[in-house]
Amino acid sequence: MVAHGDWPVDPGIIGPFLIAVLLVELTPGPNMGYLAALSAGQGRRDGFAAVAGVTAGLTAYMLAAAFGLTEIFLVSRPLYEALRWAGVAFLLWLAWDAWNGASDVGTVDQNRQSRWRLFLRGFVANILNPKAAIFYITLLPSFIQVDHAAPRTQALIFGSLHVAVSALVHCSIVLGAASAANVLAKAGRGGDLSGLRKAMGVVIALIAVWLAWETRR
Repeated sequence: MVAHGDWPVDPGIIGPFLIAVLLVELTPGPNMGYLAALSAGQGRRDGFAAVAGVTAGLTAYMLAAAFGLTEIFLVSRPLYEALRWAGVAFLLWLAWDAWNGASDVGTVDQNRQSRWRLFLRGFVANILNPKAAIFYITLLPSFIQVDHAAPRTQALIFGSLHVAVSALVHCSIVLGAASAANVLAKAGRGGDLSGLRKAMGVVIALIAVWLAWETRR
């Protein structure tokens, strides 16, 4: 039988950690709003492409946190502000792009290229999301125990659990938003694709404004 202290992390706090992570991921934020708007406007395949990018970006943050790189945002206010406003600007650019229908494609090859762009956009959007950095700076360290594995090992384990929960939540958002859009389309209310994309642009612009307000320090 494995002793309690032989676990790399405290097994008693895995459950509370997963609950905390789930609550964080279910809190409305830029990733949730962007994925919902994208999936409603362009379908679940494009939504999943963006989810892959967001997940890759979150994984990058998790690895950076495990090696102590995200702590720089605690000591450098200018760097944090630069990250914050870069994220806002990127979301506004995505909103403008959606409004103008720049990602409207038709052929298979173009669709693949479009999904690769959506992956990159999801990745960049998450990298420029200061809420991701704040999570790994503030919440994650509170679950690391000194009488278990090395802090870096524990950070990697908990961070991996967070990434998995995040991916599941984001995939659920994609499926839900795409299904809702299909229902509206069948009801005769969602046939205008350009209208959906313009609505997506408005939603993403509102998310950018919300991000600027929510992340102020």
